[in-house]
Amino acid sequence: MLLGPPVVSFLTWLLYLLGLRFKSRARLEAENLALREQVIVLSRKFSARGRLRNLNRLIFVWLYRLFPSLRDSIVIVEPETLLRWHRRGFKAYWRWKSWRRWGRPRVNGEVRSLIRRMSRENPTWGAPRIHGELLMLGIRVAESTVGKYMVRRRRPPSQGWKTFLRNETLGIASIDLFVVRTISFKLLYGLVILRHARRRVVRIGVTENPTAEWIANQVTDAFPWDEAPQHLLRDRDRAYGSAYSRRIHAMRIRDHPTAPRSPWQNGHVERLIGSIRRECLDHVIVFGEAHLRQVLKKYASYYNEVRTHLSLSKDAPTYRRVEAVGDVIGLPILGGLHH
Repeated sequence: MLLGPPVVSFLTWLLYLLGLRFKSRARLEAENLALREQVIVLSRKFSARGRLRNLNRLIFVWLYRLFPSLRDSIVIVEPETLLRWHRRGFKAYWRWKSWRRWGRPRVNGEVRSLIRRMSRENPTWGAPRIHGELLMLGIRVAESTVGKYMVRRRRPPSQGWKTFLRNETLGIASIDLFVVRTISFKLLYGLVILRHARRRVVRIGVTENPTAEWIANQVTDAFPWDEAPQHLLRDRDRAYGSAYSRRIHAMRIRDHPTAPRSPWQNGHVERLIGSIRRECLDHVIVFGEAHLRQVLKKYASYYNEVRTHLSLSKDAPTYRRVEAVGDVIGLPILGGLHH
């Protein structure tokens, strides 16, 4: 026999009344509170769908923790949604509880900047190499910390073009002749040999007749046999004859004449000759060969040991020492032309 809807409703209501006798008073109050919260949520008219707030979620989760059986009484949300809220609150609680208020101090900002600078200026260094340098500076950090603050690169580490070119200049030198007029309108020839690595003048000579043999002897005096450069740049002056070529070949130096009418290809030594003229010879009247040799010798000493160079980070070719203690006095050079 089938039962009609009124009979089913009556039986459901009857079973509910019977169940109330077996429920505790605390559970009944919790169920009433849960139903009240649902009514509050549904009474909001912000949208067609009830909008829950964090406080409502917290109340539902709290009631679920006290009485898990209330999950069947909540109808505005799915049971899985309630469980998801509970798991999310559990994670937030333990994240807050495990947050370290004390422990290892943070790395100083200067140390972080130093790690990034060392990593940026030394692209081929790894974390162990930088960590070792920091230990030598008295900075105690973990190697993992160094790896954390290193510069991230998309490509494999590579040296810069400036570093590559500076390393190539270690084996390059240049040579050139220039003309000087004396007080009697006589022409003298000066010769300079320059090492490109530190812009250091290794030889300076004076003669009336620059023959190939004389130039070859100047090259031999400038470079010991175990310190000769691999490449020597020069222009296409006819003074560089066969004797010069044989001597260069015997010293295992590759001769590199520049292209015709291309002084820019030997720009380092051309720049040196320009400095000699602007800073020395344009302010001196040369009396003779001995006088010119003495003046150029003093200027070469000033150029190598005292004069600062922009290409050397404002340092001298022979590494001028910084003197920060004492009085500042002026020492005349070239008769007071420089101090």
